[in-house]
Amino acid sequence: MIRIITLVNFICIFLFHATNANIDIKARTVILQDYLSGEILYEKEPDISIYPASMTKIMTAIIAFDLIKSGDLRLSDKFIISEKAWRLSTAGYSSMFIMVGDEVSVEDLLKGIIIASGNDACIALAEGIAGTEEEFAILMTMKAKEIGMENTNFANSSGINDPDNYSTVKDILKMSNYLIKNFPEFYKWFSIKEFTWHRTGGDPITQGNRNPLLYKNLGADGIKTGYLAVEKYSLASSLERNGRRLIAVGSGFENKNSRSRESSKLLTYGLTHFDLIEIAKSNESIDKVDVWLGKEDELEVYIDEDVYKIIKKAQKRLLKVTTNYLGPIEAPIEKNQIVGKLKVVYDENIIGEYDLLASKTIKKVNIFTRLLKSLNYLIWGDV
Repeated sequence: MIRIITLVNFICIFLFHATNANIDIKARTVILQDYLSGEILYEKEPDISIYPASMTKIMTAIIAFDLIKSGDLRLSDKFIISEKAWRLSTAGYSSMFIMVGDEVSVEDLLKGIIIASGNDACIALAEGIAGTEEEFAILMTMKAKEIGMENTNFANSSGINDPDNYSTVKDILKMSNYLIKNFPEFYKWFSIKEFTWHRTGGDPITQGNRNPLLYKNLGADGIKTGYLAVEKYSLASSLERNGRRLIAVGSGFENKNSRSRESSKLLTYGLTHFDLIEIAKSNESIDKVDVWLGKEDELEVYIDEDVYKIIKKAQKRLLKVTTNYLGPIEAPIEKNQIVGKLKVVYDENIIGEYDLLASKTIKKVNIFTRLLKSLNYLIWGDV
């Protein structure tokens, strides 16, 4: 049996004004993703190797966040600042301006990394967690492999020039996804626009977040800029608007203005050229199927994951969602048993297929009821 689900019951469309669908982003390598659906909306040489520069600091923060989540590290823990960390608190480096011998909390170091992009804070955090920056970089690379960053190696915690510190925009995208999905409470720090550090050995120093998109009316709330002379300018960025999130990563922008302009153009393209369709929510009833010889005649079914799809603007009519099962389904039926398939078709092409699961157990009726139902079926065709 095939049942077509009325799309109105399932879709959430976010309407934006359409623009010219042709787009060329002036950067060496770029990728754009819709967060909820996972769909890649635009890419340009996404697998070529890059030096991630300060985008490296996303992973530095992730290592700390993982430890905090597991209870092995607290925001209130304090680390003593080494001479190695302090030496980066000088002109020419992105710095938090910490002082050698000072004791600084994990929370302050993380904010110094995330908001002020402090290379000194990166080393202090790395040494406090792993003993040495070299050991910390091993943890970073192990985590990268764990989350599927197949073409990445980390050699330091800050992204300072090192030929062994490399990645791709596709891998940086995976890392950004992991950050946003697993640490929403800490991800909010990436949108903070200003950080002041008082214990500088002199006057307090206030620094603004280097992410230029935070100062535009886009809805941007992260993530991290980068710059190396050999790589030019880079940016991992994300925005959320009306419940929809996009993530973009680009590297090889010619200058700061280009980085800001082209990243804004890319994110705007994602918003204005595509609609996000909510097909199903995890563990919520999606339809009912008929049951044969069961103590109930119908069974609610669900799928065990959120399903979103991206389609081109104003192409909703080409999307169809159907429940497919051989029915009626004979009892007994166990809870979570696979009873059919949910198929998502766009422009006559299947773009998704998911198991339909039974929402509860339905037992078979007794033999006398079964005989009566069978007789009714033979006479009347009534199941």
